Amino acid sequence: MKPKLTLKQIARELDVSVSTVSKALRDSAEISEETRQKIKAFAKLYNYKPNNIALSLKNRKTRTIGIVLPEIVHDFFATVIGGVEQVANKHGYNVIICLSNNSFDREVMNMEMLANGSTDGFILSVAKETQQKEDYHHLEEVINQGMPVVMFDRVVDEIVCDKVIIDDSEGAKKAVQHLIDLNCRKIGIITTVDYVSVGKLRTKGYIEALQKNGMQVDEENILKIEDMERSEEEIIDFIKKRELDGIFAVNEQFGASAVRGLKEKGLEVPKDAVVISFSDGELSKRFIPSLSTISQHGAEMGARAAELLIERLERPVEADERFKTEVIETSLIQRESTLRTKLTSV
Repeated sequence: MKPKLTLKQIARELDVSVSTVSKALRDSAEISEETRQKIKAFAKLYNYKPNNIALSLKNRKTRTIGIVLPEIVHDFFATVIGGVEQVANKHGYNVIICLSNNSFDREVMNMEMLANGSTDGFILSVAKETQQKEDYHHLEEVINQGMPVVMFDRVVDEIVCDKVIIDDSEGAKKAVQHLIDLNCRKIGIITTVDYVSVGKLRTKGYIEALQKNGMQVDEENILKIEDMERSEEEIIDFIKKRELDGIFAVNEQFGASAVRGLKEKGLEVPKDAVVISFSDGELSKRFIPSLSTISQHGAEMGARAAELLIERLERPVEADERFKTEVIETSLIQRESTLRTKLTSV
């Protein structure tokens, strides 16, 4: 079967912008009659058919941004929403929020729904199942039809668009180095399966931190969680079967479960073992003991994503299309779960 012709391919063949192609096919008066006829003739010759998302292209701006999130169980995503809304409201934009619940099908449905006249562009963190399938056709279609996308946190290297990220690997190194500086020598990690990009990168940082300090990497001390509903049970079982004096968790839910597991084993935190996680939400602050974390600065990430999207929405049609990847610096926040002097070496 021949690949489907896209607006981007038509634009490249005729040496015009995607926006020009889109407007010409919709008979926009902004495009000259000669250019309109040339583009329409080319599209007809190669049997171009707009898809559902292509039908979403509209003559007027909605001044609405669509946010598609994998979940809101983490406070991190709530803070991102706050950052997006602050910038969007400042510039006169509204925000619509949809959840994929980490489902590929739901993510596709959300984007098709929001693209169908509801929004001007997207801010997106990719669903776990989308990363597992490695199927990004819905993202490519949106971008090919001229709707800008800004990815954050869970991003896809294969998709060319603006992105806002942290250096997950470096953040993990900060966390593990903190445990090593407390004289921990048996450090475990509670992470996600490797097809989830942030989990893979944070596991990489954990391994590199151990190696940098001349410590052995023991695969038995690495727990990769896939089923979030059973995660606490898995974590407690993992901790009970190992002698660990430090635990790095890639999110605060895993961190809280690690503390419970250590307590069930009869260990005190931070006296006998210490725990640090990613994210700096309410759970980290209110849990007993409060959790030391690597802060991702979600509000700053959301604000920057909104700024990038609005800049792209409001720039002239023929403006430079180079894309940016903004990296937000992480910071270590020490709380009770690591607040102690160094362990005495055995």
